Amino acid sequence: MALFTHSPVASKSLRVLARLLGYPDAELRGHLAELCDALHQERALPPQRLAELDALMASLARAAPLDVEAAYVELFDRGRSTSLHLFEHVHGDSRERGPAMIDLAQTYEKAGMFLAEGEMPDFLPVVLEFTSTQPPREAREFLAEMAHIFNAIFSALQQRGSAYACVLGALLELAGEKAQPVEVAAEEPIDAVWEEPVVFDGCSSKGQAKPGQPQPIHIVPNAARGPRPAQGAQA
Repeated sequence: MALFTHSPVASKSLRVLARLLGYPDAELRGHLAELCDALHQERALPPQRLAELDALMASLARAAPLDVEAAYVELFDRGRSTSLHLFEHVHGDSRERGPAMIDLAQTYEKAGMFLAEGEMPDFLPVVLEFTSTQPPREAREFLAEMAHIFNAIFSALQQRGSAYACVLGALLELAGEKAQPVEVAAEEPIDAVWEEPVVFDGCSSKGQAKPGQPQPIHIVPNAARGPRPAQGAQA
């Protein structure tokens, strides 16, 4: 049986996992063999997990490019439970999300890492790239703080039967944790969330009710407009 080196955090493996969670474009698929070699050379993961990652990379290389890309978008961009934006799982759409983004970006900058234009600091591949640059102890603790989020995503991916679950399982192992399936709450389909209301038939469930039903009343203070002019006064 082959042995593996279970280092506190393996920087090379973290960078490989970050790449595997990125959009599977032609550039990524062109480097799959190198990514596979890097994982096996570092031997930071157990053989069973390496075999699962090998199978994922083989499927990405074998499938039609458009199918691979469409499957990625359907999996990671069309549902909250599998989102790779970590603050989606912590803050959702609340106002706390903005300050948390700023704090995380500042953490990167203090370590000398600056985000490219359009990159979000809580995107998991970005988080892993940063973690791979940190000393082993700090990196392991940083990953451990997010283990509950990794486990939730791992469970949601397993529930969908996705081979990408092995990437989250590998992250948990590098954090010194064990991947354990947890209950995944049912979520409203994203198409329903963004569905346009039917014309003249009311609005979405979060807006105005249909005709004939009680309508919500919104009272808006009028003080900002100042006193009304007296009758006869010119506008």
